[in-house]
Amino acid sequence: MGTDKIVSAVVVGDVMLDSWLHGSAKRLAQEAPVPVMSLESTEDAPGGAANTAANLVALGAGVRLVGVVGDDECGAKLVEALRLHGVGVDLVTVPGRRTAHKRRLITSGQLTARYDEEDHAELPESAERELLRRLGDVLPAADVVVACDYGGGVCTPAVRKALAGLPLLIVDAHAVAPWRECGPYAVLPNFAEVVRLLDDEDETGDRPAYLMARSQQLLDLTGARMIVTTLDGEGTLLHRAGRPPYRTYAQPAPQHMATGAGDTFTAAFALWLAGGAPPEEAARAGQAAAGVVVRRQGTAVCTRYELLRALRRQEGQEGSVQPAERLAELLDEHRRRGERVVFTNGCFDVLHRGHVSYLEQASRLGDVLVVAVNSDAGVARLKGPGRPVNPCEDRMSVLAALTFVDYVTEFDEDTPERLLRMIRPELYVKGGDYTAEMLPEAPLVRALGGEVRVLGYLPDHSTTAIIGRMRLLP
Repeated sequence: MGTDKIVSAVVVGDVMLDSWLHGSAKRLAQEAPVPVMSLESTEDAPGGAANTAANLVALGAGVRLVGVVGDDECGAKLVEALRLHGVGVDLVTVPGRRTAHKRRLITSGQLTARYDEEDHAELPESAERELLRRLGDVLPAADVVVACDYGGGVCTPAVRKALAGLPLLIVDAHAVAPWRECGPYAVLPNFAEVVRLLDDEDETGDRPAYLMARSQQLLDLTGARMIVTTLDGEGTLLHRAGRPPYRTYAQPAPQHMATGAGDTFTAAFALWLAGGAPPEEAARAGQAAAGVVVRRQGTAVCTRYELLRALRRQEGQEGSVQPAERLAELLDEHRRRGERVVFTNGCFDVLHRGHVSYLEQASRLGDVLVVAVNSDAGVARLKGPGRPVNPCEDRMSVLAALTFVDYVTEFDEDTPERLLRMIRPELYVKGGDYTAEMLPEAPLVRALGGEVRVLGYLPDHSTTAIIGRMRLLP
């Protein structure tokens, strides 16, 4: 993103509570051939405009959310969930109104049913006046405004009028035509919404080609400077006047895993634009962020750290095995962007769950995780004859394939002192049953201005123990 300034964002629109009900089904009901689900757990998360706001916060923005909830338990749960995410809440409570609530039943990882509670009644005049007042309070400080209009009644003509002419108004709406008079900077409809906008029954199976042929028409109909049409598993198309459409590509995921991915895309796209990024770069950021959340169950958010890592992986800069000298140059560039380097080292001879858990913890402590691996000769000196089981090249390749590992390098000495002097990490971590004072590298790291931290392994998980058990096998 073009700036390190904290972006101030306002999100206005239809909020909802997403609930995921997990359980098992081992029999059919007597009343009908339907599974009987035994509820085991429930996860609540902000949905709709609330999910967009939560994603913006996770990506590093300061956010005010303006919308409407009912005076019910669902509304209270949503407000609490938003506060836990760090969202500034400016929600108007309307007595007697039902807060939108979507419940999904998940059995053995499969979506078996969904049932919704919604209230499409018009807003009372008093609620609309309060909504406009709160908007008036927060809009002057906003770097970007995101309107999430899903037909829930919040984005009234008066609200749209209040947003008209804003320099960076991003609209995610089921129906984009009513927003034309606002002159939005960008609108983000999905493919079905675009077809309705075009009122065109000529739609073919080749969705990208269909949209590319109608790029200027879409811009004319929406009145926007740009339009991003989302194509689910086929990625997106960015349309701008005078330029050919720009396409991003998605990694397909099961449909029920894509819940909320559009909100995540909108959040990252809007934030990158507000930070000064070109629209094409913003679209890539949105696609990468959506790719993070579709790998997770439920309604999820993508953090700034996860998005930066996903973008580096897209550009072929992450997960790569690098010689020490080149690695030091790459890390200098990360530091110029204000990113924090985390360093760890080990043999990683037989990668196991303990390693993975500890490396994932380490990755969350900074922006870039570097793993230094003992050479084959170094492992033999440390572990004795018969080690390593796997050659260094294989060990580094496996580590580089982990999504939370940024760079892997090799060292031949008994300690990583030379590497530490070259890399100068902000944080040095090790996994094991000892204290930081027991690490011989600790004084050097601190002398270089870094911090030392020890992360525990999972019990009963070690390479030596695994190899020992294998040798007992017949």
